[in-house]
Amino acid sequence: MIKKMEETKKIIVTRNLLEANRLLAEKVRKRCAEEGIFLVNLVSSPGSGKTTLLERIAERMKDEKIAVINADIETDRDRQRIEKKGVKAIQLETKGECHLEAFVIEQVMNELYGKGYRYVFIENIGNLICPTEFDIGEHLRVLLLSIPEGDDKPRKYPLAFRTSHVLLITKIDLLKFLQYDIERVEKEALSLNPEIKIFKISSLTGEGIDEFITHLKNARKRCMS
Repeated sequence: MIKKMEETKKIIVTRNLLEANRLLAEKVRKRCAEEGIFLVNLVSSPGSGKTTLLERIAERMKDEKIAVINADIETDRDRQRIEKKGVKAIQLETKGECHLEAFVIEQVMNELYGKGYRYVFIENIGNLICPTEFDIGEHLRVLLLSIPEGDDKPRKYPLAFRTSHVLLITKIDLLKFLQYDIERVEKEALSLNPEIKIFKISSLTGEGIDEFITHLKNARKRCMS
């Protein structure tokens, strides 16, 4: 009986925490929209290519005012890479936390409001589990899945696909070297989330990057209209 009561309390506390996070995320989303900021949350496993993608975006979106929030367990290496592209970057070191929550984004965004930013990209912590449970106020959640990770991930990590607006299949320049059923990935992703938009990209060759940026710009227009 005691164990069952403890489990019930744990469920209630978790639900309360998620609900509090959701309410704060809505506040962040609304404030960003008022400021004209389109907030993009990048979610993926470590090594899928988030930082390299952001470097390519920075090169191609020089006509836009963008900022990046880099999150990692340790180091500010990603911030250094982004700043070399002439983009404002803020590093978050979580010291062990495996995901970002809305209250952290609210605090960081206070540094960016009122400065004319049009896009803010959040490079979430590399993890396909914890970050997918937390709305952090984003207008667009982008899931990256790289070719070297294998083609079995949609069914293994369904929540990541169900909660994302966009799927980027990255590092497609490696397709010729690895056994990878890209049609299987697309089919399973769409079975989990029929609304998800899928782009196949390579940050090395540039393939698919411009198409994704066009989608970003159109999504911002819809959000701000």
